[in-house]
Amino acid sequence: MRTPTRVAITVLLAGIAVAGWRLWPEPRVQAPSTRASADLRSALGDAAGNDGYARAEAVRAFAFPEDHGPHPEYRNEWWYLTGNLATPEGRRFGYQLTFFRIALAPDAVASDSRWRTRQVYMAHFAVSDVEAASHHGFERFARAAADLAGATNPPLRVWLDHWQMQALDPSGFPLRVQASAEGIALDLELVPEKPVVLNGEQGLSRKGAGIGNASYYYSVTRLATDGEIRIGDNEFDVDGTSWLDREWSTSALSEGQAGWDWFALQLDDGRDLMLYRMRRDDGGTDPASAGTLVDREGAVEPLGADDIVFRALDTWTSPATGVSYPLRWELRLPGHDLELLVTPAFEAQEMDVTVRYWEGAITVQGEQAGNPVSGRGYMELAGYGD
Repeated sequence: MRTPTRVAITVLLAGIAVAGWRLWPEPRVQAPSTRASADLRSALGDAAGNDGYARAEAVRAFAFPEDHGPHPEYRNEWWYLTGNLATPEGRRFGYQLTFFRIALAPDAVASDSRWRTRQVYMAHFAVSDVEAASHHGFERFARAAADLAGATNPPLRVWLDHWQMQALDPSGFPLRVQASAEGIALDLELVPEKPVVLNGEQGLSRKGAGIGNASYYYSVTRLATDGEIRIGDNEFDVDGTSWLDREWSTSALSEGQAGWDWFALQLDDGRDLMLYRMRRDDGGTDPASAGTLVDREGAVEPLGADDIVFRALDTWTSPATGVSYPLRWELRLPGHDLELLVTPAFEAQEMDVTVRYWEGAITVQGEQAGNPVSGRGYMELAGYGD
C-alpha cells in the first residue's frame, strides 16, 4: 500500500484531524521529537466521522492524466515518491517526498475567503546518506488555502510551501521534484520507464474486512531519475531509479489491524515487486495482505496473501524513540520459486513525526530457481509503538 495507504505513510495525514491539532496559518517544519505518536487506526480506520465521503467500494475506470490529480471527495489521499540514487563515483542516497491530503469535512466550503478550506496538507521529506549512515527527515503542514498548499491538474502540481512535485507536460510526466529544509535539498527529474500499474483488483486495493475498507491504488514502479542532492555545503550530482505510489480512500484499516509492512523492490533484472503485509494486533498476517509483480515490459501479476510468505528475521530498536522495528526480512513467492532477503541500507531511517514509522532505503539479495537475484528498494513499517 504503501499500503498502504505507505504513512503510505500513507497514512499519516489523517492524523492531523485528531482533536487538539491547530491548523497553522503558515507552513511550518516540525522537528522530530520523542512525543507520543498519533494512533494509526484513528487516522485510517472506519468511523462515524467518515459519513458523507466517497468510499472505495468497487472497481472503477481509471483515466489519465486526470487521476494523477486530487480526489477531494475522499477523506485521505497521497502522492508518495521514494528512490535510490547514486553519484558517478558510487556514493549512495535514498530519498522520500510525500504529500498527504486530508479532508476535515466531506462537504465543500463556501468560497467567501481565500483562507477558508476543509482540506489540509501534510508533507514528509527525507534524505538517507548511506555512506554517512545519516537520515534527515522533516514534516510540514499547511491548509489548502491562500496558495500555501494544494494540488492541481492538468498539468499536475502538488505543493506545500516550496516543496513540490510538478509535471513538465500535460500528460503527467516527466516530473520535477523539489524540496529543501535545514540545509538538506533535492532537485530531481523523473521519467517513467514502465506504464502505470493498477494494484489489487484493477486498482481497487482491499486493505481489510468490510465494504469500503479499501483504496484506489496505482503505481509507477520505475522512473529514471537524475538531478542534485545537497547536504550542507556539499552538492552531489545523482541518478538512479524512483517509485511513485498513488492512493486515495476514506478508510483502510479494519478492526484488529495494527498497521502494515510494505516493500517496493526494483530488481536488477528489470522486474519490480510491491508487497504489503497487513499486520494483525497479535502480530499475525491479515488475509488482506497482497502484492503486485511487474515484469520487465510492464505486464502485471496480482498477488494474494496465499502467494507470499513474510518472515521477519530480527529487529532494531530506535535509540531516539525506543520503538522496535523488524528491519531484516525473508520474502518468498513459492509459486515463482523466488526467495529474497531484504536488509536496510542502514538501520536509523525512522520518521519520528505525527504518525511515527520507519521508511528507508533497502538492499535485496536472493535467488530464483537457483539463479542469483539482486536489487534495491524502499521499505515502510507502520503502526509500531503507537
